[in-house]
Parts: sequence; C-alpha cells; structure tokens
Amino acid sequence: MIPIAFKNEIHQRQPIAILAADIGGTKTNVALYECGDKGLSIVKEKRYASKDHPSLTDIIHDFSGGKLPDRICAAVAGPVIDGKSKLTNLSWLLDSKAMSQEMKIPVCFINDLEATAYGMAGLDAKDLATLAEGEPGSKGNIAIIAPGTGLGEAGLFWDGQRYHPFATEGGHSDFGPRTPIDIEIFHYLQQQFGHVSWERVVSGMGIKNIFHFLTDHRKEQIPEWLSQRMQDEDPAAVISQAALHHEDLVCAQTMELFVRYLATESSSLVLKLMATGGLYLAGGIPPKILPLLQGDSWTRNFDNNGRMHELSDRIPVHVVLNDKMALQGAAYYGAYNM
Repeated sequence: MIPIAFKNEIHQRQPIAILAADIGGTKTNVALYECGDKGLSIVKEKRYASKDHPSLTDIIHDFSGGKLPDRICAAVAGPVIDGKSKLTNLSWLLDSKAMSQEMKIPVCFINDLEATAYGMAGLDAKDLATLAEGEPGSKGNIAIIAPGTGLGEAGLFWDGQRYHPFATEGGHSDFGPRTPIDIEIFHYLQQQFGHVSWERVVSGMGIKNIFHFLTDHRKEQIPEWLSQRMQDEDPAAVISQAALHHEDLVCAQTMELFVRYLATESSSLVLKLMATGGLYLAGGIPPKILPLLQGDSWTRNFDNNGRMHELSDRIPVHVVLNDKMALQGAAYYGAYNM
C-alpha cells in the first residue's frame, strides 16, 4: 500500500455512500462504495458502454435506481479544469457545479490518471507484476503510464512522508521517432492527423495505427481469418492476442513496435518526473500483454536513454494488474478529498 496524502482522516465517523465512476471513451465503470470507521468497501458495481448513453447523468440515474448517494466522484479520460471537462475520446460535456445543483449532492471530477494515482492507496502486492526490481527501498517521485483506449500519464510527488498525485496530459505530447521505421510511421500518421502524439502509437488506437501502417503503407499481407476477426471484434485486442499466441507475423511486428514505443515513452516520463520511487504501468492494455512486456524488448528500450542509463537501471518497474484502479481512486478521492 502506498501512503497517499488526503485532506481528511482516513476513517469516517458516520458512514457515507459514494458513487464512483471511471469514464472512458469505450466504457464507463460505476460502483457504489460505503465509507465508514473501517475504511472503504464496495457495495455494487456495473459496467456501461459509454457511447450507448447520452450523458453521465443518464448512467447515474440508471445505476442508482432513484436513490442517489451522498457524494459522486468520477474519473475522466481527459483534462479537468474548474470542474469542467470535454472528454478526449467521447462527446460528453461534464460540469461538476451544474451536476451538483441538478442532483443536490456534491459532485467532483478528476483526471482518470490522477484517480489511478489515488487508487494506489489501496494497492496490494497481488495487484502487481514486477518487470524490474530496481534499487531496493527506493524512495522519491512515482510515474504512472496507462495505455488503454487512449494514453494517460500521471505522477506522484514524494514530500518525504506521503505521495501527492497530480495529473498530466503527457500522452498528447509529441511522438519522438528514433529509427528509420519510426520516421516512416511518423510521416504516415502526420498525413492523417497533422499532429502526431505518443497516444497515436501507445494506446488501443495506437495498436491499430501501427498495424494499418504495416498493412496499408508497407503492404504486409494478413490471412483472411485475421481480417474477419478484426471486423467482428475489437481490432486492438485481436492484434495483441494474435501476437501473444504467435498466430500472425504482422501482429507480432505490430506489438513489437508497440512495446518499444511504450518502453521509450515510459523511460522519458521517468526522467521528466525524476521518478526514483518507481514506474507503474496501468490501464487496460499492460495486464493483457504481460508476457510481451516480460521479454528483453522492454528492458532494452526502457534503458536506452544515453547518459541516464544508470538512473533508469535503478527504477523499480511494475505492471498494475488491477484494471479498476481509476474507479478505486475516484472512490478514495470522494471519501477523503471532497
């Protein structure tokens, strides 16, 4: 468990009900928590397809069944400024003040990676898979990178006793090509999108972008069964699973590039945050491709940062296996920071 700084005491005298939500471009997870003198406990939860609903309010009313909680805190896949957010990969407009007035209860929105960081307050050893032990007992700032539908990045500032989570939008910073094939991908994506961010190559959409670069631009051939599966199922999941099971060479090439880009940007994030306390790979993708991250490609590219090689060698690196960290973090924030 990581010591997170909260405004309020960890234990509440009177039990309160908190509705926590994790809003993503693909799905919205909602859960009801109870916070009392024994801490936080989950009562019930449900998953919704985000695009099947016109608003978060619609989901909350469906989930609550007419009985609203004491507080609502939602993790949002995008920047939150003055309680307002326009989601990066979803058309909803969120306004915490307007929702609070409408529902007559406190409503709060925080960035989903900031929520993931708060969720680390309840992290157990079983929730982690270690890629690198690093230096035992390392202290200092922590970096979190989370590829899912998009790419999220966050940090935790270490004050000497507790961690203070903060959000970033680093996933939208410029992709930095290193090799000739990287430059090819950069130009391929630049023609489509103009600006090429790390999210364009390190996310679910990034897996699809790399795959289409190989098949459309480089004219790599794929079998009919793979093409059919990609029409019927989530293409990124199909590609990653085909790579894991050694079913297709193009899928393997796609995921090799994906892992290299994830390792490269992770290393950059560690340097920018001076994250001697460790790097945590969260989000929906890393747990699903764990065997690919446990190969030498990750280590080779994570440590490939020139004169800072000795620093990155000391950094503990973990994959967060619990895919509900943002939901858990929203609940913690709602309980102890609102």
